[in-house]
Amino acid sequence: MELFQYPYMQRALIAALVIGLAAPALGIYLVQRRLALVGDGIGHVALTGVGAGLLFNRSPVLVAVVAATLGAVAIELVRARGRTSGDLALALLFYGGIAGGVMLVGLSDATSANLNAYLFGSLTTIFPRDLATIAILGVVIGVVMLGLRPALFAVCHDEEYARVSGLPVRTLNLLLAVATAVTVTIAMQAVGVLLISALMVVPVAAAQQVTRGFRSTMTAAMALGLFAAGAGVWVAATANTAPGASVVLLAIASFLVVALGAAGWRLLRRRAAPAAVPAPEPHEVVLR
Repeated sequence: MELFQYPYMQRALIAALVIGLAAPALGIYLVQRRLALVGDGIGHVALTGVGAGLLFNRSPVLVAVVAATLGAVAIELVRARGRTSGDLALALLFYGGIAGGVMLVGLSDATSANLNAYLFGSLTTIFPRDLATIAILGVVIGVVMLGLRPALFAVCHDEEYARVSGLPVRTLNLLLAVATAVTVTIAMQAVGVLLISALMVVPVAAAQQVTRGFRSTMTAAMALGLFAAGAGVWVAATANTAPGASVVLLAIASFLVVALGAAGWRLLRRRAAPAAVPAPEPHEVVLR
């Protein structure tokens, strides 16, 4: 714990905790819509923004926010118009983003260390200005996901029913796309663009093993995300590992523990349940 007396470690921990809360709060809607991998596609578009920022000597984070937001909105509009399926749109986003990012990073003077900091996260690259951006945008995303929970759940569960009910379906879908893009980009320095999608999905998958309602699943997923993010930063600081990898591995370990515990609990309940008493066979009534 003595490591957290240094300001850069304090900033890294606070940033990770904010992301650990915001990412599952958004990820539960992506899981509900069967778009668990959309964060990967947007992360690759954000990599294009990072390459553009490094090439033109601009802030890579800000350029990545713009690039990821434009890419997410464009793909959502294409998907909504029915001209291509959701998985094909995601594939275009994925491959186009990684190709553009690799090309722009190759044209820039960035070193592999600088690139790895955005791909897998780095504890020493979060400055006070970056922490303020992460905190403000993370809080906004969390408040929006919680405040619009009924409407967003209706859209993700049954889009046609939500449209008939009078909800602005397209606006809410675009809001989810923009929120995903912002979450991916603000998590670059703490978790990395290649691993943030796991922090959106894995805590939700773990919470679904032990919860039934949507509200309880969201609460449990945010708690698990908070634990994985905080513990992951501590492991990364003590073992000198990439923070993104540490956070994701702890999230996966939490999923395995919860899944095995839930399976064991169900097995014990099944064995403890009293055996069903067979119904008596009908007997013949003799009238005298």
